[in-house]
Amino acid sequence: MSDYPYSTKEFYTALDRKELTGSTCTHCGHKVVPAREICPKCKINGMEITTFSGKGKLAAYSVIFVPPTHMVEAGHSSKNPYCVGIVELEEGPRVAAQILDVDLENPKNITIGKPLTMTIIERGEEENRRNYLAFK
Repeated sequence: MSDYPYSTKEFYTALDRKELTGSTCTHCGHKVVPAREICPKCKINGMEITTFSGKGKLAAYSVIFVPPTHMVEAGHSSKNPYCVGIVELEEGPRVAAQILDVDLENPKNITIGKPLTMTIIERGEEENRRNYLAFK
C-alpha cells in the first residue's frame, strides 16, 4: 500500500479552496495535473504536490451538442451546447476542463492559443454540491 498523501479527494478539496494542484517530479521536474504518485515521464516514485497558477492557453477544444447524463442534468443539450478543451498551463502541464465565455454559436471564432484563467463551476444541491474545474 502506498503512503503517497494525495488522492482525487484532495484534488477536489483544493478546488474548494480555488486552487489547482498537481505534482512535480523531484527527479526530472516533469509536472502533471492531477497529481500522480509515479512520474509518467521518468517512472520514478518521487512526486511532490504542486499548486499551479491556474493560468494558461487553449490548446484544443470541442463543442459538445450531445452531452453525457451529468451535463444534461446541468442544463446542457443539443440546443444548449458547451465547450470542453485542453488547457496548457503556464507551468507546462495540460489539463482538460470546461471552457466558459466562448462563442458557442460560432465555434470557428474560438481561438487556439487564447489566454485562459481557471475558475470553478459549482453543481449539485446541498450535500451533493461539488466544485468542478473550468477556464474562462
